[in-house]
Amino acid sequence: MDKKAWRKEYYEKNKEREKAYNKEHYQKNKDRLKECKKEYKSKNKEKIKEKNKEYRQTSWGIKSRRITNWKRNGIIVEDWDELYDYYMLTWNCEYCDVELVEGHFGANHKCLDHDHNTGEVRGVLCNTCNSRDVFSTCVGSSDYA
Repeated sequence: MDKKAWRKEYYEKNKEREKAYNKEHYQKNKDRLKECKKEYKSKNKEKIKEKNKEYRQTSWGIKSRRITNWKRNGIIVEDWDELYDYYMLTWNCEYCDVELVEGHFGANHKCLDHDHNTGEVRGVLCNTCNSRDVFSTCVGSSDYA
């Protein structure tokens, strides 16, 4: 068994013990570890910047950024993965049935409509319907659930 496989197996068998050790080690060495991280970041700015740029272009990076924006805009759901899949698989406005496009511009770009008071998702709309706030009068009309 190679070292990597052995380490993985050991970790799985001793997960709680390892977590406790790591937590204790971090607490004892917090200042030193923060200083090392700060030093590494200052020495490797370009490398870190390039890695982040590459990550943002992956499907995981795109998904992470979109969900982060939804959270920032006050959307509240229990299962973010389910919401993301629902959003990505919706290709027609749920109000006017126009075909939706990806992107940030145009009358029919995809928008996730939500109630700004409760954070509840009401549906996926085109920008025109979202701007007119067509679901605000239809309480509980969401197809998402």
